[in-house]
Amino acid sequence: MAENAIEVKNISKMYKLYDRKSDRFKEALGLTKKQCYREHYALNNVSFNVKKGETVGIIGTNGSGKSTILKIITGVLQPTAGELMVDGRISALLELGAGFNMEYTGIENIYLNGTMMGFSKEEIDGRIDSILQFADIGDFVYQPVKTYSSGMFVRLAFAVAINIDPEILIVDEALSVGDVFFQVKCYHKFEEFKKLGKTILFVSHDLGSISKYCDRVVLINQGVKISEGLPKQIVDEYKQILVNEEQKLDVEKEKAEEMITGESDWKKDLVVNPERLDYGEKKAEIIDFAIVDNKGRVTSNIEKGTNFEIKFKVLFHQKIEEPIFAFTIKDLQGTEVTGTNTMYENISTGTVEEGEVRIISFKQRMNLQGRNYVLALGCVGFNDSRFVVYHRLYDVCDINVISDKNTVGFYDMESVVKVEKGESNGN
Repeated sequence: MAENAIEVKNISKMYKLYDRKSDRFKEALGLTKKQCYREHYALNNVSFNVKKGETVGIIGTNGSGKSTILKIITGVLQPTAGELMVDGRISALLELGAGFNMEYTGIENIYLNGTMMGFSKEEIDGRIDSILQFADIGDFVYQPVKTYSSGMFVRLAFAVAINIDPEILIVDEALSVGDVFFQVKCYHKFEEFKKLGKTILFVSHDLGSISKYCDRVVLINQGVKISEGLPKQIVDEYKQILVNEEQKLDVEKEKAEEMITGESDWKKDLVVNPERLDYGEKKAEIIDFAIVDNKGRVTSNIEKGTNFEIKFKVLFHQKIEEPIFAFTIKDLQGTEVTGTNTMYENISTGTVEEGEVRIISFKQRMNLQGRNYVLALGCVGFNDSRFVVYHRLYDVCDINVISDKNTVGFYDMESVVKVEKGESNGN
């Protein structure tokens, strides 16, 4: 056990699913010998080790069992089968503020949480200044927590959890709390923990952070460990699972559409925004669209530094001369980050007759920073010098840029950096 901080051996977690409440009642009272439940394994025979001083990531689709394994490691849940060994004091950033009393002040909750973590009053006294400085909520710390905004609440909860000097840090999507400046502090603290040689178990959907911070990654899918290894290798495997999962969801729908129209549906492999803004005269209509990665897969996940394609299909209900086809990529706050159209690119689109279809393709290199964006598509034009919107789809789907190196701002200039030794002033 000397070299391992965490050992997970053949861990399973099974839940009993009852079709009727009465079945649970009958079984509890021993009124039936028949099994009245179905077995659901949130985890099934999962094993992996985390060495002391190592940062290990756990990735997987929603419902794969990631949070379940973290709750077992932290003692929130008990496994149905298997063995768990933990060597070191744990601080878990799972459900921030779960132990807070809403009637207590911030200060009182700091001491309450510290006591629950096993610290004496004197030990908490020694950490109180660093907690308050990190949380940075001013005099609100002397007010009842129930008066806090959600931002102040998570800042204080994170500050308490991160400043108790743990030997093992367990993080479940907690580094993106609060405003952007507080997130910077969180990531700095995370990097500080790595430099100090702390053991970190990190669960996140942010594949860029997984690639950047983790020494090794464990991939779990539907409660089963699929593989583990170096971040790039495992992230690639995970992306393939995402593609396969998306393809399975609508396979029957695709078959039906192919029987009716003889064509497949591109957008079925994307998560389409149900609240997208859809407007225009509809003399031309965007009927399908796709984001295609450098391996030819329709997916919302694009690696930074790779080539990708945005394409869409437009059906014309009337004859239109020189339609303009466009795309725009926006950040989550609605700022237009980049985009282009056929007019900007000096491409003549000619005259399109009623009933015809045009397929438009924009191919480019992904130089945006690793984060989430949204995509807008449009078909517009001019009719007797009057600008006309035939059809626009705003915020139609997301684009998740995966990166293990981000620079400042929205895009990466791909700077080539050189540092040379020059002559000293004394020479």
